[in-house]
Amino acid sequence: MPTLVQEFTEVFRTEHRGVRDLLLDLVQAFRLGDTERVRELVGAVDAATGPHFRYEEESMYPQLVAIFGDEYVDKLLTDHDGAIRNVRLLHELAGHDELTPLQAERGIELTRQILPHVSDCDGLSIMVETFPEATVGDILSTRRTARAAGLPLLTWAMTTRNRDV
Repeated sequence: MPTLVQEFTEVFRTEHRGVRDLLLDLVQAFRLGDTERVRELVGAVDAATGPHFRYEEESMYPQLVAIFGDEYVDKLLTDHDGAIRNVRLLHELAGHDELTPLQAERGIELTRQILPHVSDCDGLSIMVETFPEATVGDILSTRRTARAAGLPLLTWAMTTRNRDV
């Protein structure tokens, strides 16, 4: 039976890989001008990142302050702010029946701006490995609650998140 740390590492990496793949597929959909696929993928990014960002901010990031300090955790929160803004703009682009080449390029740019946070954030799992099992258990519990609530990113940001964007 895996430890809580092993469970956390596995789900955390799986979630980041999933978001990475959605974002890379979204770049490709914008390149192809496939508005139907763009809409589908923007919705999937919104749905996948809502619970993920929520448990990171509510449970994991506060624990990381002891390791990194406030400044770096503020940077992580600012990265989330940017991703929320970008997903909002991606939804606007996805609302078009057809995309102009300029709109498609903008969609690619907005999507690419989110990717570094995905790869950088994935590395935080090696820090979570240093936490006591009880703390990791709390993070996983918050994750289960966030997933059960199922709030997409933009809904969570507008209704539940304790930070304005």
